[in-house]
Amino acid sequence: MMLGALGICLTLAAAPQVPPRFVPTQAFTLAWTHSIEKIRWEEDYRVEADANGQPVLVAGHARILGSGAGMDPPPDAVHHADGWYEYQPHTAPLHILRLTRSPYTADYDWCEGGHCEPLRAIMPTDGDVTLLRPCRQP
Repeated sequence: MMLGALGICLTLAAAPQVPPRFVPTQAFTLAWTHSIEKIRWEEDYRVEADANGQPVLVAGHARILGSGAGMDPPPDAVHHADGWYEYQPHTAPLHILRLTRSPYTADYDWCEGGHCEPLRAIMPTDGDVTLLRPCRQP
């Protein structure tokens, strides 16, 4: 049996009539600017197959450009001279990320290979939750 390529499937939680989008990638960065503190966050992810061959998201490094009220970097974060705090999240592999995409804040940035674009360039938003799942090409 041929297995499809690994990637990301994006769906709108409140709009099942909108077709899901498949992004063929095994590594990406999800970035955003905090709506109140205006501080940039970046999280790296890899899509891998687990021991059963099921796709999972594995957290890579994460970065925060500064700190703010209620946004302290974790204790093991390394502060670099350019202002970024970098750390390794300690999470188990993930099966889903729920991204709240409000019409009142800037969209997430989707970054691959050093190029970033607003997530809406890949998947439109309905101003609600977008589900990001590791998957195989449908």
